[in-house]
Parts: sequence; structure tokens; C-alpha cells
Amino acid sequence: MDSPRLNRLSDVAAFEPGTARLFSATHEEILSGKTTDVYFVKTRDILDACGRLDAPVVAEIFARQGGVFAGIPEVVRLLEGSGLEILSLKEGDTFGPKEVVTRISGPYSAFGMYETVILGMLASSTGWATAARECVDAAEGRPVLSFGARHVHPAVSSVMERAAVVAGGCAGASCILGAKLAGIEPRGTIPHAAILLAGDTLQIAKVYDGFLPKGEPRIILVDTFHDEAEESLRIASALGDRLSGVRLDTPSERGGVTPELVREVRHRLDMAGASHVDIIVSGGINPERIRVLCEAGAASFGVGSYIAHAAPRD
Repeated sequence: MDSPRLNRLSDVAAFEPGTARLFSATHEEILSGKTTDVYFVKTRDILDACGRLDAPVVAEIFARQGGVFAGIPEVVRLLEGSGLEILSLKEGDTFGPKEVVTRISGPYSAFGMYETVILGMLASSTGWATAARECVDAAEGRPVLSFGARHVHPAVSSVMERAAVVAGGCAGASCILGAKLAGIEPRGTIPHAAILLAGDTLQIAKVYDGFLPKGEPRIILVDTFHDEAEESLRIASALGDRLSGVRLDTPSERGGVTPELVREVRHRLDMAGASHVDIIVSGGINPERIRVLCEAGAASFGVGSYIAHAAPRD
């Protein structure tokens, strides 16, 4: 459904969003100015009355902190067809405090109302990309996957996961839309829910192995019912060379994923002739923990809250 653009304050008064809807903005509502700060609509009225609404301007966007730049494709899409000149860093570029990352030139009427939207798009994606890059750098070449979708509103989960992959350098993402927007296939293992419902990790592992396409990594969660090392050995014995990895996501109530746990599982797998089985860790993972767990033998990392909770770079 078309959403008329807000050009004057009277348009704001007439706008009724309705109640039979989700609370997140639709694309049409964003493009028509419904998510901007109201004073930018007031500004249009004021400048129009002064004869200055179409004044040529140059807007320079910067952040108080440095980071990893992301989000510019959405800004370009937002301003598509406006005749503006947009110069910016590329996604994934690093920048310093107060360094100009984007410059927009043209008549104020063509983009002034979207200042809120432009800043939000860039600040949020850049914050997520920066946090993701911190994790990727800490992993020193080991894959980092973005598992943050459950920590944010679904309206922005795909934006976050895309930024984490495209600009932050994550090797994968669990959110279907976010991964697809990043040009990759979504990645994930098996949730605790499936194992709890089946009542046995090994049963789930065998079924999972049976329907996954050939060549798809078999990675099994091993912390649901039994000791992680014992469960890892049980799965490795059953799946043999087809098992690519085991995932440790031990809850904090049981001590969480520690370097000692990773070392034990790694040692037990090696002793059992399963040195080909990687250890993937998730649950409260951040750059500091990544560095420690790398030394213990972790091969890859699923990061959720550290990326999802990253502060916007504004």
C-alpha cells in the first residue's frame, strides 16, 4: 500500500498509522518520511515560507568514535532518483573519530527531511559491523558466525546480520533474510529444543545426518543432556568421518563454555581418533573470550549478543 510522503506539518496531523499492524515501520513508511523527527517536517514549512527550501547544501556525516563503516547501500536506495551527489566510504572501510564518512550535495528539499533516517541507517549498521570486526580480528582467521537475530527486533535483525557479514567480516549468519541479503546461505546447527523434544542427542544427530545434503557440514550441539566430552565421543563414534564438528553452548548455570572444557573435549576427541572434528563455541562470546578460547582449541565461534548489543556509531 502506498504511503503518502509527509511534506508539511499538516500531513503529520492527518497521518493515522492504524492499529491492526506490527509496530515496525514498513518500507513505504520509511521512504515517505514517517520515521523522521517531526522537526524536520516543520523545517520544510519554515524554509518554504522563507523561500529557502531548495537551497543548495553540502551535508557531511561523521561519528564521534571510529569504527567500521556500513549501511550506505540503504541510504543510496532511500535517496534514489533525487539527483543528489553522494560520496562515501565503502562498506567495510575503517574510519577514525570525527572523520567524514559520507558527503551529500544537492538541494535541501531533496533530502533534509531524511536526516534522522540517514543517520540511523549508518549509525546502527556501523555499530554492528564494528562489533563483528572486533570478533573477527580476535579470531585470527577462524570463522565467526553472527547469531544475533534473537537479541534484536525482527524488523532490524536482517540489517544487523547483513552488516556483520558484508562489512564486519563474519563468515556466516543464522538469520535467513540477513544471510540472503549478504549474498550467502544462512548457517546454523541444531537448537536445544529439537534435542529436548527427541530426548536424545544421538538420535537427532543420526536423523540430521540422514537428511542433510552431501557436503553440508554435520555440526552437532552436545551440551543438552550429558557431559559434553562424553556426548562428543558418542556422536563422533556414530557419525565417523561425516561429523564436521561439535558445538559447545553450555549455559552459565552449568559453568558456561570455559577454556578447560574446550581443552578437555579437544583432548578426548583427539585420543579417540576424531581429530578431524572441530569445536565450535557459542554463548556469551566476545573478543576477549574468543582470544582465550582460540588458545584452548576452539575452531570457530557463534557470536550473538556482543554484535546485537553494539552501540550505534553516532
